[in-house]
Amino acid sequence: MKLGLSSYSLSRAIGAGEMNIADVINWIAEQGGQHVEIVPIGFELTGNPELVEHIRKTAEAAGIEVSNYAIGAQFLQPTREDFKRELERVKEQVDIAAALGVKLMRHDVASLPPAEATDERFERDLPALVEACAIISEYAEQYGITTSVENHGYYIQAHKRVQRLVAEVNRPNFRTTLDIGNFMCADENSVEAVRANIGIASMVHIKDFYLRGKDRNPGEGWFRTSAGNYLRGAIAGHGDIDLYEVLRIVKSSGYDGYLSLEFEGMEDCRTGSRIGLANVARIWNEV
Repeated sequence: MKLGLSSYSLSRAIGAGEMNIADVINWIAEQGGQHVEIVPIGFELTGNPELVEHIRKTAEAAGIEVSNYAIGAQFLQPTREDFKRELERVKEQVDIAAALGVKLMRHDVASLPPAEATDERFERDLPALVEACAIISEYAEQYGITTSVENHGYYIQAHKRVQRLVAEVNRPNFRTTLDIGNFMCADENSVEAVRANIGIASMVHIKDFYLRGKDRNPGEGWFRTSAGNYLRGAIAGHGDIDLYEVLRIVKSSGYDGYLSLEFEGMEDCRTGSRIGLANVARIWNEV
């Protein structure tokens, strides 16, 4: 297992001009992190090969790996021409992943508001989503890259929908980036959902949430789940996810890849990331 941090965790510091992506990489290494996951928020890699190379060289000099490249994508498009344009855009992002030197890449597939993310709509849209994921994974194969869908965006978030998509694509280099917290956005129990999907994971995201019921509005700083419950990002180990049991499941499954911490709480992002990394490392050793 290799524990590291998603650059997304420090995106507020990047956006505020307090850190750049090289600072993030060096900060992760200083905390004992073993890898950085690159999420291009607060910086742009498209059309910027110099920054891509700078990231790769900075990580090498810091003694950590660049583990994964994670981007957004939306394959639900109004026309076939728009669908093809999105495919070409994501292929260009695969080229960037290859230039970064990663062997893993997460691309989103589709997102919808919860009210529209029905089972009927999923069945109708599934063939196009399968087609898109298969095309991208086939393109990525030339680089030895495994692509993945994250349980993300309300629509492809419940564990059975992720399973269904991965099974229908049916390619060895298409799997899932398993985010232990995002299942809660679809009102699923993280322990049970992780147990169900760890066998198809190419990457694991660690995060934590506070959870409150739909009739207990906690006020500012919270967002709603599909069923209207309330979530707020927490420091890993401080929230309502049973992190001990989740990490026990991941460890006992034989998964030996990257664990990437995503911090999105209200605390200072460096403080939250530092404490979270320490908690995950300690709990992993304890279980």
